[in-house]
Amino acid sequence: MRAMSIDHDQGAAASPLGKPVAYRDIYSPELLFPIDRQGKRAEIGIEPGRLPFVGEDLWNAYELSWLDSRGKPVVALGRFRVPADSPRLIESKSLKLYLNSFNQQRFGELDAVHETLARDLGSAAGAPVGVALQSLAQWPQRRMAACGDALLLDELELDIDTYLPEPRFLEAGPAGDEVTETLCSHLLKSNCLVTGQPDWGSVYVRYTGARISREGLLRYIVSFRQHNEFHEQCVERMFCDIQRRCTPRHLAVWARYTRRGGLDINPFRSSGHFPAPEEAWDIRQ
Repeated sequence: MRAMSIDHDQGAAASPLGKPVAYRDIYSPELLFPIDRQGKRAEIGIEPGRLPFVGEDLWNAYELSWLDSRGKPVVALGRFRVPADSPRLIESKSLKLYLNSFNQQRFGELDAVHETLARDLGSAAGAPVGVALQSLAQWPQRRMAACGDALLLDELELDIDTYLPEPRFLEAGPAGDEVTETLCSHLLKSNCLVTGQPDWGSVYVRYTGARISREGLLRYIVSFRQHNEFHEQCVERMFCDIQRRCTPRHLAVWARYTRRGGLDINPFRSSGHFPAPEEAWDIRQ
């Protein structure tokens, strides 16, 4: 199979987003379009090599198919874990195009598909990417996500008129009386950095520290409504703003974004104390 050649200096504007693209159905790893993370991280004050968080971007792929050695189609679910400390994220439309290029490609064994995905995605991201494949013949099961023990903020009665990120909404009470709690909202909406198309999601904030103003946090989440940024970048911006404004001792922020183009993206960022959330589907995924 062909080796992949990638220009890592390309910006988001050079991606296939918002442009007519002919679908290929024969394996084409060059379709993957990586984007350097540090450019947007510099905007929120993150210095190279000094990440204030750990985490990953969990991708679920629902439109994955190839041919077996006899030409019979195989379908599967794919799950890809891109580490937050990888130097590059992978643009979503390019991943969709890349996965579609498997459609008429023959693979003798499932392991060959797994190895191919791991190699190509790892090369694009600049770090090892976890790959898991599930055959639909096995009827894979996942639990539907719910707020669980989290407090849903969406029923708060508020007047809101700010729709670009405003960290000043974030406030915490006096230090001393620590709480550990999870707050969540289904009102997250941001827009694609390149096309401006809406991205919908649910966001969860788990922390230990002085109590964070629930009204302020909801106003802050809603303030992303007209903001243009990729999913991963929005979650990192939220993490950094909450950490700076509310100074919790421990913090985790994750989002489950609605499926689009056969993919959903679920970024998770943590100060290290809280583990990654369980694998589950949001109701809109």
